[in-house]
Amino acid sequence: MPITVTLLSLCQALLVSGNILLIAVSPLIGASLAPSANWSTAPVATQWLGLMCATIPASLIMARLGRKRGFVLGNLLGLVGVVVAIQALRGQHFALFLLATWLIGIGIGFGQLYRFAAVEAAPAALRDRAIGLVMGGGVLAAFFGPWLARISRELGEVPFLGSFVGLGALYLVALLILAITRLPPATRTHGEGTPRPLGEILRQPTFVVAVSAALIGYGVMNLAMTATPLAMASVGHHFDHVAATIQWHVVAMFLPSFFTGHLTARFGARPMIVAGCVLLVASALAAQVEAGVMGFHTALVLLGLGWNFTFLPATGLLTETYRPVEKARTQAANEFLVFSTVALTALLAGPLVSQLGWATLNALLIPLALLPIALLTWQRLAKAPARPHISD
Repeated sequence: MPITVTLLSLCQALLVSGNILLIAVSPLIGASLAPSANWSTAPVATQWLGLMCATIPASLIMARLGRKRGFVLGNLLGLVGVVVAIQALRGQHFALFLLATWLIGIGIGFGQLYRFAAVEAAPAALRDRAIGLVMGGGVLAAFFGPWLARISRELGEVPFLGSFVGLGALYLVALLILAITRLPPATRTHGEGTPRPLGEILRQPTFVVAVSAALIGYGVMNLAMTATPLAMASVGHHFDHVAATIQWHVVAMFLPSFFTGHLTARFGARPMIVAGCVLLVASALAAQVEAGVMGFHTALVLLGLGWNFTFLPATGLLTETYRPVEKARTQAANEFLVFSTVALTALLAGPLVSQLGWATLNALLIPLALLPIALLTWQRLAKAPARPHISD
């Protein structure tokens, strides 16, 4: 595997470390600053909203300037968001903190394209493995992110201010790694020619499956994950238990990445997506059992596995739907659809978990998790040859 893919994996690890830190602290900061409990997950929602706003511009910017410059720009925007967050915490300004997480989300939106850069840096035969290796960088983040959240939480006089100092350090290290990373220019990765109309690309059955699996897998995972710190706090679990639960959830999200590519290459993306949906359903069922630490742990581990087995195969499947000249627009459309859904689920997590409770919220996720399976079944039946009619 090229060294470039390894460096991209490290950048992904730093990105996910920061995301985990934000997941652990943002709902709690929101609960302390927001005017009501229903707005406690608003900082998470604005983070995802920023990511959604970045999806289309990030792909188009990288098509013109190249992946490397795009990733550098994303990390610089994240640093601006960190500075704004520090000022918001010092002044206890809720609206300013929302602006900060929105800016950080824009930076994260650029970083979400690390997986596509890995595809371009690796031979075609190693496509799925390259995606897996880059996403596997999240395993390091699974341990480093919660550790950083715990040790930085009380650094300084203002609660959580140290968390954002640590987040800024992650973005700075990513900039240093990018400085030594060699990525192919946009002229080589995005091609030339006349692209098909975007609507024609989006109507392809393979694109529909890819975006649906990614959208449902990420949306279901994010809704349950964002609600977890609030649900655990409501039943009296300590912050350390919350951080540990999120930690093992992220391990489950990213550790399988080292072999998901092998499994996808062997069995195909569609069977893997079905397996991922089944795991998402299992997570929701586990949440019905008990609200102890072990119950949350089990549900969140299954949730992470379900995300991995839906999102990673869907990424590989998406790369089969476009020509090089169509890459930027197709990736932008996919990212926009997926992460606009994720932003919505983050906004809904707070009010839903506070009004419905943890178990009921998860029960409502079961039919959503089954939608990709229903779509795949429908497509398979539609493609099946009609049975010949035998007259009497």
